[in-house]
Amino acid sequence: MRKINISGNWKLNKTASETKALLVELKDAVATAQKTEIVICPTFVSLSVAGEILQGSNIKLGAQNLFWQESGAFTGEISATQLKDVGCEYVIIGHSERRQYFHESDSTVNKRLIAALNAELLPIVCIGETLEQRESEETFSVIESQLEGALAEVPEAAMSQIALAYEPVWAIGTGRTATPEQAEDVHRFIRRKIQSLYSEQISANLIIQYGGSVKPANAFDLLKQPDIDGALVGGASLDADSFAGIVDAAEKIEG
Repeated sequence: MRKINISGNWKLNKTASETKALLVELKDAVATAQKTEIVICPTFVSLSVAGEILQGSNIKLGAQNLFWQESGAFTGEISATQLKDVGCEYVIIGHSERRQYFHESDSTVNKRLIAALNAELLPIVCIGETLEQRESEETFSVIESQLEGALAEVPEAAMSQIALAYEPVWAIGTGRTATPEQAEDVHRFIRRKIQSLYSEQISANLIIQYGGSVKPANAFDLLKQPDIDGALVGGASLDADSFAGIVDAAEKIEG
């Protein structure tokens, strides 16, 4: 049975001191969660303090990005080894905001993914279509292309370490959310595509999160869908009560 994964992407929010305060509150709020894998991804400058605060808790530490080189003249970049050194277990790769604002491509997502796997970090690989692409009925072709590009030359043995996050770009930070049926439809397509690329077993075990204005009010209806295995949460992860409410919804999912 796939474990539900609820990950918080804090984006460009919270100073180190604010991170400490929020995590102290959040640790208590989700301390009783047992069935859910909980991940928090603060900014790079807050990773060290977050790692210290989260030691011994049921919350895992993740990063929002990484570079594919280990070291060198790459000003402003962060390597997988550096992330591991401060306690990261997870890393988000290919978020739509990285693609939109920093021109990341399926090719660079693939390079980052390989680097994460080589460092034994657990990648959360983001895919999703824009509103224009959805309205043009290109959702499935966009998702298919992103999957093939991101997973190029990734061996079957590595797939057990990867989670995917379907994030319709039109629902990120807009207050709009795909209906549970819309989200499930794409998640089902993703699972079938992974089966065609790898195997039925890999597909059946793959964690596919949903991201896009997930809140306590809609979390349960999304998470109870058969092919939705968690959430990549943005704004609602910046408030302990809201994020804990989503975790609580995950804990109520049967199975």
